[in-house]
Amino acid sequence: MSDTARLSASADGLPLFADGLHLTEQELLACQNIARAMPERYSRARANLAGHRSSLIKGRGMEFAEVRHYQQGDDVRTIDWRVTARTGKTHTKLFVEERERPILLLIDLSQSLYFGSSLLLQSVQAGHLATTLGWNAINHGDRLGALIACESEHLELKPRSRRQGILQLISGLRRVHENQLNHVGSGQRDPDHILRACQRLQRIAKPGSLVWIVTDGSHFSPQCIAPLTELKRHCDVGAYLITDPLRQGTLPLPHNFSLPVRDGDEDLVLTRHSYQAWLDIQLRQQRDFIAMMQQLCVRTQLIDAGAPLAHQLELLR
Repeated sequence: MSDTARLSASADGLPLFADGLHLTEQELLACQNIARAMPERYSRARANLAGHRSSLIKGRGMEFAEVRHYQQGDDVRTIDWRVTARTGKTHTKLFVEERERPILLLIDLSQSLYFGSSLLLQSVQAGHLATTLGWNAINHGDRLGALIACESEHLELKPRSRRQGILQLISGLRRVHENQLNHVGSGQRDPDHILRACQRLQRIAKPGSLVWIVTDGSHFSPQCIAPLTELKRHCDVGAYLITDPLRQGTLPLPHNFSLPVRDGDEDLVLTRHSYQAWLDIQLRQQRDFIAMMQQLCVRTQLIDAGAPLAHQLELLR
């Protein structure tokens, strides 16, 4: 987290009810408006569930799919009598079922995300993104759960439907975020907290779940590949990498500067010379995470904490 005032004023302004530092109930409730504006995503469940998503599994439902020859065990109520009469062979209708699916969020609130150079802390943007994905899930009738991970605790939220799911997510995010904010640079640290979160996620995610990973990527070690590979076998997985303009090298800086910053547990003073070496480390960590996700065939989108999430909707497809 930067120890200086914000380096540049955002022309976009802060999101509704946000101060860029804390997570409040009001600003997370307001993320419902962003979720309503999200581009429609057409996803298909892998398991025998019920809800509002089209499934690859053919069965009884509202949307007609195709006609095929009648097979033993088919429901006689689905026989297509017109096709049967025309062909002389019994045919049955198949429908695409609408299916509910569990949506699970792995939300990384490690100390490294308590950093912000322009508009929001990366941890605040992670909270906005996770809550927006949560609102979108319940708007589609899905069950919403989460695993919120940081160095000092793991908070597991079992998938729940409707407002129960989103309200427990908002409450959990606020509590963990505030606790982390109050203990930046202090307290016990578990260096393998993200590995443990991946292992736990692999055990609790039911087949057919959709899993979103929200992180800055800096704590994902090669050991995380094994549990994520097992997770990917029976779940759909997507990832969002939360970035910051200073960590991306996109923030305009004067020719000569001396910038005090707090990066996780470290207090640093970045100058023109030391900044480049520090930036190389940040970019390498991001590339390593993206490469890990590519190895798992998981799509990764970059979300900038230097701009409101509402201005990055095209990345939420």
